[in-house]
Amino acid sequence: MAQLSRELSVVDLGEATVLNYQKSRKIADKAYDRAKTSENEADKKIISGMVSDCEYVIEWLSTGRRPGNKRGIERRAAYQREKLMDPLMMQAYVQKGNAGSPSNLSDWERFQIEDALTGLSDRERECFVMSRGECFSYNDIAMMLDVKKSSVKEYVERAQIKICRNLKNSLFL
Repeated sequence: MAQLSRELSVVDLGEATVLNYQKSRKIADKAYDRAKTSENEADKKIISGMVSDCEYVIEWLSTGRRPGNKRGIERRAAYQREKLMDPLMMQAYVQKGNAGSPSNLSDWERFQIEDALTGLSDRERECFVMSRGECFSYNDIAMMLDVKKSSVKEYVERAQIKICRNLKNSLFL
């Protein structure tokens, strides 16, 4: 593992603020310029990583979102941020428990879920219920149904689109 030359030292600038990271970047820029003149490749590589890390953190702290993301959650399309149904209700629907827990469904709520699932093909319904109701991962579902993981993902996505369409057009929901 490469070590920094003796002329570089560690300085504590305090808490993580944009201003402190800008100071750190300036210090790292100066150190990089010194490493360039000394032709020390190991130092240049380590210091350039420090500079890029500082720039990454500065952008994150100043914008409030991860660098490189074009759209924040507030700007996503409605179908990307829409929760089709409460996951606890879907799990209660699958478990069909009658033990008096607060997650039990009334007959009307069970009818509404059945109505929302009517437009799905058998495979879409099976994948959707296993994914959302039984909380299986796409890998587990793919192994159980002997299909590819990408197929399971496609079935669940199509099911979500169809359920959303059913919710908008249903008389009962």
